[in-house]
Amino acid sequence: MNIITISREFGSGGRELGKRIADILGYSYYDREIITAIAEKHDYDENYVENMLESKFPFTMPITYGRTFSYTDATGQQAIQLMSTQYKLLREFASKGNCVIVGRSANIILEEFDPLNIFVYADMESKMKRCRERAPENENLKDSELKRRIRQIDSGRAKHQKFLTDQKWGAKEGYHLCINTSGLDIKAMSPVIADYAKGYFEKR
Repeated sequence: MNIITISREFGSGGRELGKRIADILGYSYYDREIITAIAEKHDYDENYVENMLESKFPFTMPITYGRTFSYTDATGQQAIQLMSTQYKLLREFASKGNCVIVGRSANIILEEFDPLNIFVYADMESKMKRCRERAPENENLKDSELKRRIRQIDSGRAKHQKFLTDQKWGAKEGYHLCINTSGLDIKAMSPVIADYAKGYFEKR
């Protein structure tokens, strides 16, 4: 089976790129579906789950699944429980067949599936522009506030991966392809990336 993981900076367009690649290749696509599935299993609010797993993840030490952390507080135990569920769900989704999975440190969790790992990034100006284009009508963040939000979310994603591995989030050594989307049209570039993926899997 062919698995593509999309790691991305907030506002870089990685989510859109992943969806378009999946549509072009005819692959299943998993993004928000992962959070929804975790929330349903634990009867939690989706925003709470997402916040725990990304924006405010409370740990910095690597995890070994199946290990217990009796010294952690209730919030810490919940975070570990959510991480464990996420781990199981990602492997379950990957086992179903060809797919594109966005975020959730899938490149680390699914390493044994030999996925094509893509990292999507962009300059701050492009990320802010994309965020504003997709923001709710009632959201009116100042530039300084938006920059802070972008940095906070990316910091959370880096911490999430650090909890799983010593491999630095965003470091080129951890990916097969790094894509700078600054000033580029995601729709126009998606077929090129899809062709790259086809070639990668054909020669693997």
